[in-house]
Formats: sequence, C-alpha cells, structure tokens
Amino acid sequence: MGEFNTLDDLNIENKTVLLRVDFNMPLDKNSFEILDTTRIKLVLPTIKEIINKNTKIVILAHQGRKGSWDFISLDKHAKVLKKLLTKEVKFVDDVYDYKAKNAIENLDYGEVLLLDNVRKIPYEIEKKTAIEHSKTEFVQSLYPLADFFVNDAFAAAHRAQCSLIGFTNVLPSCAGRLMEKELKTLERIVKKPDKPCIFLFGGAKFSDTVVTIERILMNKIADKVILTGLPALAFLKANGYNLGEKNESVLLKEGKPEQFKEIKKVYAKFKDKIYLPKDFAISKNDMRKEIFLNELPSEYNLFDIGEKTIGDIKDILKIAKTVFLSGPCGVFENEKFKKGTKEIFNFVAYSGSFSIAGGGHTIAAVEQLSLRDKISHISTGGGSLEKFMMGEKLPVVEALKAAKNRKIIKYH
Repeated sequence: MGEFNTLDDLNIENKTVLLRVDFNMPLDKNSFEILDTTRIKLVLPTIKEIINKNTKIVILAHQGRKGSWDFISLDKHAKVLKKLLTKEVKFVDDVYDYKAKNAIENLDYGEVLLLDNVRKIPYEIEKKTAIEHSKTEFVQSLYPLADFFVNDAFAAAHRAQCSLIGFTNVLPSCAGRLMEKELKTLERIVKKPDKPCIFLFGGAKFSDTVVTIERILMNKIADKVILTGLPALAFLKANGYNLGEKNESVLLKEGKPEQFKEIKKVYAKFKDKIYLPKDFAISKNDMRKEIFLNELPSEYNLFDIGEKTIGDIKDILKIAKTVFLSGPCGVFENEKFKKGTKEIFNFVAYSGSFSIAGGGHTIAAVEQLSLRDKISHISTGGGSLEKFMMGEKLPVVEALKAAKNRKIIKYH
C-alpha cells in the first residue's frame, strides 16, 4: 500500500509513539463488562511490534459516545489489555490535561500507557479537516510529547474525528498492521465480489445503514439486501407498520423522525431487492413466543426473527457466492433470542460462499458461536467496511496519505 506509510517506513526505535486504536467494545448493558475482546486481540501484533522497538507507547481509544449507555471510562479496557499482553498497562482517567501529560512524560521505554476515553473531549466527534483538528487543545497538548502517530483504528476509519486525523498534520504518521491488513484484504476481495453478492444488515443501529443500502443497490454491488434487527424495524415503521410503543421508542432513540421518509423512498425504489422479516420473537411470561406481522403492534419488544423469516433468509442465501454480515439478527446475548443469529450465521459459515463479517457486535456473535475459523474474513469495521464497499474515501486513510506526502520530520 504505497500510498501511505506503514510501520516499515518509520524508524520508531527508542521513540514515543501515539497509537490510535478502536477499542469500542460490545458491553453487557447491566454490568458494563466487556463481552468480546476480539478488537483488542487483533491490534496486539501492532502493539507488540511497537513495544519491541523499545518505545514509549501511548494508546488513544474511545468507547461509546456521550449520551449513550455504553459511554464509559477505559479502565476495564486497560485491565483486558494487560491480561492479553501479559504486561503492565498504565491507565490514567484523563485525556490531555495535567494527569495525562504527566503520565506520558514519566513513561519509561518499553512501557504502555492507555489514556481515557477520547470522546470525553467535547469536540472529538466534530467533522473537520486534519488541519482544523490539529489546532485543537487536545492535539496541541499531546503532539509535542510524541515522535510518531500510528493509526490502527480501521473500524473508525470512516470518521473525520479529532483523535483519528488531527495528529497526521503535525506528526510523522503511518498505518498500524491491522489497518494495513484490512485495507489490503478488502482492496483485493471486496471491490469485485463474486456474484450473487448478498448483504445482511442487523444489530441495534440503523441511522447510517439507509444510505449504505441505497448506494450498494444503486451501484449494483449488492444483488440483495436482507434486513433484521433495528434496520428491519425502521423499514417496517417507514412502510406504515405500527410496531408498538416499546419498539418505536427504541427506534426514535437511535434515529430521527425525518429519516423514515428517506427509508420509505429507498424501499419503494428497491422493493424487490430488500427482504424484510415476516415474523419476530418476543418474550412473554419469560418464554420465547413468535408473532407474525399481522399481529403487530406488540406491547413487547421484538427481540429476534422468527422461524418463517429464518427459513426465507436461508433460501435467499443458498445461491450466494459472497455474503456480508453486518450486525446480529437479534439479541443474541440472551439465550432465548440467539436462535436467528445462530442459525443464519451458521448457515453462512458452512455454505461455501465467501463470507465477510464486520462490526463489533457481529464479531462478538461470530466468536460466541465459535465460527471465527469458518468466516472467510473478519473485519473490525462495521461502518468503515460499508463505506469502503460503497467506494467512498475513508477520512483516516486520506489523512495518512496526506501525511506521507507532507513528509513531516520531527526534531527534538
């Protein structure tokens, strides 16, 4: 990937490295414990390689977003990283103020420091250019303490956010090994997938999914799109179904009312290429019960797809040569509602099609079902994978390209 630097291009030995990773992990909603550590495991080769160069390594990461239930401190992440690295990992509950700067200045060569959740910074998620972000107090506070910036956060590569691109304007920068591997693999296999190519979107988000669905169908990247989870509920609501108060309140927490008009237009345009569930599973008297669309609205949450839908999806997937899995089919963490995800993911894994699974909760489901070795490519990216598939430029990659061309040399 000659367009941007990799770790092969920078002499980081005996230096201080700022490493941006994606540790945005699936959490248990009650205990906030980390459900799956795959994203940390996949970045370990980069961390170990940097440590072996006798560097001081300062890790930047995020978890959730302000206002969401999973917006927490990264102290749990530090403990998981320590266990996986079998090495001490220092942590400070600060991002760029006195405590953070002091911890960086007191770091010894070969030591690892994880700073707290970068999304504590008020302007972190603002969409700006690398130059604009580089002028913030956050970047200006930290960059003088470092020699290099390494970005290994492929899962967040579609975000033009401060900690992701701001340092590329002021420090010699490169892609980490995970970023490098993801881009090489996807460049080779995603741009011209074997047909038929089928996308399955599920999970608990739908805001960004609508644009992706429209683009991949318009550009004929996907031959068919299957919807489960919240994306399916959003499309059903947009088409006039009353889902019940509980289900509709979940939708309105995730998206905006005006989005449903756009969804309706997309569905009208590609109706024959979008599959929507025919039945769902609810929890009634602490038991799994399945209901059909004509039984809506429901006073209960729709937690999984039902038997009829599972059968339909398998029939669609039988002819697939390439399958993209982005999001589980239901609340797979709950044994009663694992059925849809388990049956569909297993079907894809053993179908002989080329399969790509992307996104935090998708990977967590793959791991829980012990299917890692059966999926052709596990991508840490959800949104970034989708944007790449749509042919869009990824801000993080573009910032790394610009950094290479800028040839920043830092002198102390």
